[in-house]
Amino acid sequence: MRREASPPPLVLTAGEPAGIGPDLGVLLAQSPAPEIPVVLLANRDCLAGRAEALGLPLTLPDYVPGGTAAPVSLLDLPLSVPAVAGRLDPRNAAGVLAGLDRAVAGCRSGEFSALVTGPMHKGVINDAGIPFTGHTEYLAELTGTPRVVMMLAGPLAPLDALAPPRPLRVALATTHLPLRAVADAITRAGLADTLLILHRALVADFGIPRPRILVAGLNPHAGEGGHLGREEIEVIEPVLRDLRARGLDLAGPLPADTLFQRRLLEQADAVLAMYHDQGLPVLKHATFGEGVNITLGLPIIRTSVDHGTALELAGGGRVHDGSQRAALSQAWDMARHRSQGTGNREH
Repeated sequence: MRREASPPPLVLTAGEPAGIGPDLGVLLAQSPAPEIPVVLLANRDCLAGRAEALGLPLTLPDYVPGGTAAPVSLLDLPLSVPAVAGRLDPRNAAGVLAGLDRAVAGCRSGEFSALVTGPMHKGVINDAGIPFTGHTEYLAELTGTPRVVMMLAGPLAPLDALAPPRPLRVALATTHLPLRAVADAITRAGLADTLLILHRALVADFGIPRPRILVAGLNPHAGEGGHLGREEIEVIEPVLRDLRARGLDLAGPLPADTLFQRRLLEQADAVLAMYHDQGLPVLKHATFGEGVNITLGLPIIRTSVDHGTALELAGGGRVHDGSQRAALSQAWDMARHRSQGTGNREH
């Protein structure tokens, strides 16, 4: 039997050097997953200083493009000034973004199979005079992607205590908007594009041949037949009808206050929430510390941790790496599905 070739290594960016990203890199070096090769893009001196602060050994071979992949190797990221745990310095912002550019270029060329990003600090990058609204928006602009979809995923405890956890995946129709702007941002064209991106990613990157998606309504009780808002009638329902005619398995619009019942979630592959705080509080309550942020629609695979830079924890030895490990595992699974073409089809 012919053995499938493994994808190229993942690339993991440590993110803000004053935050916990370097701590997480040091922890990864202590107990790597041998089956998942990772190239850590970080500053060597920063990692060494953080390892010393944590009282941990650190031995990382240099990454050699095209060479034999080590479980974890280091691609050294130059910084303008030495990084100090917990202390932001705008002088390092350009170097951090240059490292992200290098990682994306490697993913696009096939050198790396997927990008896993550590947390970055939006404020310090803007303080350096570089307009920056976040990883997701930066990656979309860098790759020329007109629309991306934010999805978070994590393990959901099943109703049957003896059964293994199943994934809870929540995607968003809108992301970081003021609440008063959400309704106007939900258009027929935008919602259709979002659902198609979500559906295609579930097929191509998660290996689900016919994914079932639960779609939340925007208003309380999904609009109560138009008495509590007409977005369901005028926008969401027509889009769902059109996409069902194209073969998508979509349920909704469903009232968000009853949508996240386990009996419903166990019969679905993903949920599409209409706005950030409609879907993510539920997911983070159920999975925080083991959750993964996934950007759908990019020409590359990108996952990230579900937490921020946690400056107050940097170098203190109180960092947990569960989300980073979940993000690496998720990226590797997606890379394998994509490389094997599992279930891939267009609608």
